[in-house]
Amino acid sequence: MTQKLILVLNCGSSSLKGAVLDNDSGEVLLSCLAEKLNLPDAYITFKFNGEKRKVDLSAKPDHTGAVEALMEELKAHDLDSRIGAIGHRVVSGGELYSESILVDDEVIAGIEKCIPLAPLHNPAHLLGLRAAQTIFKGLPNVVVFDTAFHQTMPEHAYTYAVPHELYEKYGLRRYGAHGTSYRYVSDETARFLGKDKKDLRMVIAHLGNGASITAVANGQSQDTSMGLTPLEGLVMGTRSGDIDPAVFSFLAENANMTISQITEMLNKKSGLLGISGLSNDCRTIEEEAAKGHPGAKLALEMFIYRLAKYIGSMTVAAGGLDALVFTGGIGENSDIIRERVLGYLGFLGLHIDQEANLKARFGNAGVITTADSKAVAVVIPTNEELMIAHDTARLSGL
Repeated sequence: MTQKLILVLNCGSSSLKGAVLDNDSGEVLLSCLAEKLNLPDAYITFKFNGEKRKVDLSAKPDHTGAVEALMEELKAHDLDSRIGAIGHRVVSGGELYSESILVDDEVIAGIEKCIPLAPLHNPAHLLGLRAAQTIFKGLPNVVVFDTAFHQTMPEHAYTYAVPHELYEKYGLRRYGAHGTSYRYVSDETARFLGKDKKDLRMVIAHLGNGASITAVANGQSQDTSMGLTPLEGLVMGTRSGDIDPAVFSFLAENANMTISQITEMLNKKSGLLGISGLSNDCRTIEEEAAKGHPGAKLALEMFIYRLAKYIGSMTVAAGGLDALVFTGGIGENSDIIRERVLGYLGFLGLHIDQEANLKARFGNAGVITTADSKAVAVVIPTNEELMIAHDTARLSGL
């Protein structure tokens, strides 16, 4: 175990996730989740040696209060002096950043400049970053951008078919997301298969409450499903994914809804939740679909069908297919969804191995296609925190 540890922070508008990692072994020594920030009943939960402890944050229910509580917890376990650097997840670096970077005033200004591209996320990341700079004085901070991996997309993939001046003036284009996960999983897939990633044409599906898919060739992102924001693309937990943009004028005229109301509906009340009328949790959808619930059955089939369609299109972007990769909470654990998606993809020469598919759950990597398949489908667990820790250690000189 190394003496210097990496603290990884991932801040949302009302939450803060944290993990202390040994960069060499990947071991997580302590983790935390602060919830309901900026509300009177804010709290943070710590996990250490398998045991959880909840701490009230009502006296200071903001991101700074959460980071201060984290510092106290680190002191209680004699870990505070061993933190060597802090890594931060940042959703959008726009076109400014194509790789992770050590934080200085110029970088903070760059993150602020990208707020219009991630108005819910980037301000929260800045709160966490400033809190870390204040409380962990003198330690280097590194930011890792979700959009950075996708900066290799060709112009014809990231450009929208709208007047080009909107891109030139406002940066209106596809940026993608989940890039840290894709970078980690593309490396791990190549290692797992014993190949050079530059020789693999991969289509990687990161499936969770937020879901996206990316084509990777020559080790680089060629295209991705999320766009200007994370709303575009696949059916997700509460997001609609692809939809006719004329829905805005249709609902404004017929349902008397405002732009903000429609945007909130498409982001927070649609997807699996909206279709089923039950839940955004895929596990609940699968359970209820098995019982015959019409809404759950439709939601599940739409999720699977849209994903299969996108796999076909991303195969074009990758220039062919050597490996189809499933990752993320749903991708790693839902044998049902993987099996039914592959059922659509027989034309690509992919055939499910039922036994292998069942084994590849709960953190187990594995090939889930038969030996006679023309390409492999594989499950590779993601680890964004470890990817952030590696970048942080490298850039801070640890």
